[in-house]
Amino acid sequence: MKHKVIVTFAVLALPFVGGGLIGYNIGHSTSRQEAPAEPAASFDGSAQPALFTQADRDTVTAQVGDSRRNAITRTVASVSPAVVGINVIELRTYRQWNPWGDDPFFRQFFGDQTYVEKIPSLGSGFIISPDGYILTNDHVAGNAKEITVTLTGGDKYKAEVVGTDLISDIALLKIDGKNLPYVRLGKSDDVVIGEWVIAFGNPFGLFDISDKPTVTVGVVSAVDMNLRGQEGRVYRGMIQTDAAINSGNSGGPLVNSLGEVIGVNAVIYTPNQGSIGLGFAIPINRVKSIVGELKKNGKIEREFWTGLEIQGVDQRIARYFGLEKAEGVIISDVKRGSPAEKAGLKVGDIIVAINGERVADDHTMVSIINDYKVGDQLSVRVLREKRNIDLNLRLEKRPS
Repeated sequence: MKHKVIVTFAVLALPFVGGGLIGYNIGHSTSRQEAPAEPAASFDGSAQPALFTQADRDTVTAQVGDSRRNAITRTVASVSPAVVGINVIELRTYRQWNPWGDDPFFRQFFGDQTYVEKIPSLGSGFIISPDGYILTNDHVAGNAKEITVTLTGGDKYKAEVVGTDLISDIALLKIDGKNLPYVRLGKSDDVVIGEWVIAFGNPFGLFDISDKPTVTVGVVSAVDMNLRGQEGRVYRGMIQTDAAINSGNSGGPLVNSLGEVIGVNAVIYTPNQGSIGLGFAIPINRVKSIVGELKKNGKIEREFWTGLEIQGVDQRIARYFGLEKAEGVIISDVKRGSPAEKAGLKVGDIIVAINGERVADDHTMVSIINDYKVGDQLSVRVLREKRNIDLNLRLEKRPS
């Protein structure tokens, strides 16, 4: 009889004990993701302590859809105060129509009929330090004469351009402030295709109406996307997302579900003038080193030269050299005393890769090289006499 009582008690108690242990584990697992905010990443991109383990990241991702208040809503609440709306005024000079065209005879009497017009535009940005440094796109604020930054809540500040870089499409602004909310810069080299991301910004100037950013949610669609350059800008290694990005979102942060900025919204593909789920962000790892140099020097020194003259490999050249594909560029001239000559490059060499990246044609090569700056060293793989040779090309400042 006593034996039966003990067995019965054990059977009844087992569910309660098991449930308690499971609840304890869930509670402690959830609490791990509430990591305290760390200082923003340094401008030079130096290493900082990891805030989340891989297990933490997976746990947060799994919880995105568990309830109304989840990883995404918490990220929106924590990041929004550091997102800003940017209104700029550009001065553009226009030449009036002249019925005599550029005829020098009439120009001596009437001169150049030009006028200057103030052009307003807008974009987004985000604060990266408590003393008021702000990241945005060069195409948002790079040519601005007047910049007004609006914080969440409606406070407005006049901003100055600390530095800007057309090639990378990054601009660094500064407002006078103390103890401002700021974001945490993450790492873009461990972005997972398919993970949740949030795009913050000021689409169509809605920030001016509500004094707060709007958010859209999607996933990382692809990484390492190389886009065709636009107006001298180089977009390489981009993060693609289907989180809706519209006009005015440029310069805003793309954030993962942990609240870390992984990219700067920059490019949208809009054949119908609206979002179709093709947006691209500049990877934050690329941005960090650029910001450090902009803060220090106000610009990125890109006035380098190689001393090379090249042309694309066409079918005729490919047949002559016995190539399987018409890819790469062939060197047609090497200037005496140039970085190319110092590197050992020769006329007739076919450049097939730079820093491990395949060179498809002359446009690809120009795009790759333009992404670097004075002092950078490139590993150039060439095909010479049917053998692959790796040479080191150091970019030098263009002689005056």
